[in-house]
Amino acid sequence: MGERVPLGPLTFNVIETVWRSQLGSDFSVRTPDNRFLLVSLSVTNGGGRQLSLPLLMLEGDNGKQYRELDNGEGLDSWFGLLRSIDAAQTRQGQLLFDVPLGAYRLRLTDGGEPGSEKYAWVTIPLRIDPQAEPGALPESSPGK
Repeated sequence: MGERVPLGPLTFNVIETVWRSQLGSDFSVRTPDNRFLLVSLSVTNGGGRQLSLPLLMLEGDNGKQYRELDNGEGLDSWFGLLRSIDAAQTRQGQLLFDVPLGAYRLRLTDGGEPGSEKYAWVTIPLRIDPQAEPGALPESSPGK
């Protein structure tokens, strides 16, 4: 479904996005300030050394930026807080954001030293399932 985005030694693939009004169940429910946006991501390190991937950012249509949450509680496949990716390794997981319902751009980084990083953006459109009930929260929003 997603397109490969080469950026320096890293290659990213945004697989899908899903909106949630809460995470967890029963006694361990977690609610957002806005809405949870889960971004399923695959990252391959094609370089010759280990790279660290920082928390990523979303940018709204109005230019406002939202940092990825540093707590993946309630996610089975959270990408993690410490993200070292060895040479020739691929890691997959979900990123978690707490943002208002809308369209965004995900800012990707090449994992370079702070101040010399290179960036690329992936459009995360807001897609509402046409079969969803009126007023219902969209459950899935495929990304690019």
